[in-house]
Amino acid sequence: MLTAVKNQLKVNLLSVKYSLMREMLNKTTFLMNIIFMILNNASFIIQWIILFSLKDNIGGYQLKHVLLLWALTSTSYGFSHFFFKSAYKLSDTINTGKLDAFLVQPKSVLLGAITSEVSSSAIGDIIYGYTMLFISGCSLENFFLFTWFSITGCLITTSIAVILGSLGFWFNKSDLIADTGNNLMIQFSTYPDGIFKGIVKVILYTIVPIGLSVYIPISILVKFNLPLFLLVSFVSMGFVIFAFFIFHKGLKKYSSSNLMVARV
Repeated sequence: MLTAVKNQLKVNLLSVKYSLMREMLNKTTFLMNIIFMILNNASFIIQWIILFSLKDNIGGYQLKHVLLLWALTSTSYGFSHFFFKSAYKLSDTINTGKLDAFLVQPKSVLLGAITSEVSSSAIGDIIYGYTMLFISGCSLENFFLFTWFSITGCLITTSIAVILGSLGFWFNKSDLIADTGNNLMIQFSTYPDGIFKGIVKVILYTIVPIGLSVYIPISILVKFNLPLFLLVSFVSMGFVIFAFFIFHKGLKKYSSSNLMVARV
């Protein structure tokens, strides 16, 4: 069992490695993608700095908390789009028959499909996230907690992308649903949860689980809470298991398009 898991991870890491090497063929474009992503994220923080110059508290957050919010969101997003970029176009992979190329491989079809590409700009998100962490003030304990929550956040957002993308097994135009759901995960996670009230806040902790991927981890980084730490850790694993279940449930309905695709 452990050997199989080790071999699977090795194959997927090699896939990520070769995808990164392809991205780096044009070094100028590769570096510019990273730099412009950092600058793009920084422009939003400038807006928040201006807002906090007018008001000390927004939705229960101070400026250092918003910096943590953006740091965690950016790093989770970066990890997800670097290692699992193709999860965000899974519905297209299914609907166009491109999944055929992964069916003939001896390893996991899902992991093979979602690790087939990397996003170079995601490296900029990761660099930006850790930069914001250090600017907001970081202890050694918080550094490790932040890294762990970046991983759990990555797992949750990637799992949501897989679940929504897997709808392609049942619906032809599911990419619209997947894109909307993935965009909601990003858009809401960059705002303090205190500004949301009522049913919206309930949705953010259930249907759109930003509370579990970002808001609760931020509260733990501010003041450690073991039960909440365990909750986030176990729930993230639960999302991964559920994503695999939904994908393989849909895979039984998949019909090959006989599309000849070569992966190099």
